[in-house]
Amino acid sequence: MTIRIGVQIQPQHADYADIRRAVAEAEEIGVDIAFNWDHFFPLYGEADGKHFECWTMLGAWAEATSRIEIGALVTCNSYRNADLLADMARTVDHISGGRLILGIGAGWFERDYDEYGYDFGTAGTRLADLEQALARIEARWQKVNPAPTRDIPILIGGGGEKKTLRYTARHADIWHTFGDVEVLRRKSAILDEWCDTEGRPSSAVERSIGVDKAPDEVGEELIAAGANLFTVGLNGPDYDMGLVREWVAFRDAKKD
Repeated sequence: MTIRIGVQIQPQHADYADIRRAVAEAEEIGVDIAFNWDHFFPLYGEADGKHFECWTMLGAWAEATSRIEIGALVTCNSYRNADLLADMARTVDHISGGRLILGIGAGWFERDYDEYGYDFGTAGTRLADLEQALARIEARWQKVNPAPTRDIPILIGGGGEKKTLRYTARHADIWHTFGDVEVLRRKSAILDEWCDTEGRPSSAVERSIGVDKAPDEVGEELIAAGANLFTVGLNGPDYDMGLVREWVAFRDAKKD
């Protein structure tokens, strides 16, 4: 199992110069993937604090970095036409030289919807929209000129057992869970069942989880539960990389 380390540089409570320094430091440390998120307001801390938009930032990161993969953890499907999103992703894929991951989910933060004029709907309607969007995104990638530089990896975030995990089995290369090891173990088993239903090997979908503890506390049990991509979330303006460095060292020790 190849261990990979991600960092989610949360685009809140910071100036963009702080965010740019953070992504540069993450690359220098040896992180595999730098994520942001797709919201319009901070998720915690001062509700009206500083905040920046996701995909504009990913385009800038594509130029500001040279090695790490980049992406959103995760894009809210509701905020952009699916064909437009596919074209945005293809463009950032080219700018980055083939380093984009398309992270996507059904959306949940109601304030974003209300203040920016999107229909919040219900969890059911948002999931139905996601299913349709995934098919449209994949179809658009077959039509654009130039084509993406590679088969852009799709990451789906969420844990709905009847729909989200089935869409993950059908479309995704990476599944991200926001739960603990027990959630990971149980839902990963359900994802395995959906992969079998969809005719894909379970090994085709990488298992990803957010971590906020040191690897010597949780690393081995998370690996035993099937995860191999571990992402540390960092809040602005400081973006303290201490825990990230521990996880990078854990990854490197596993290679030896």
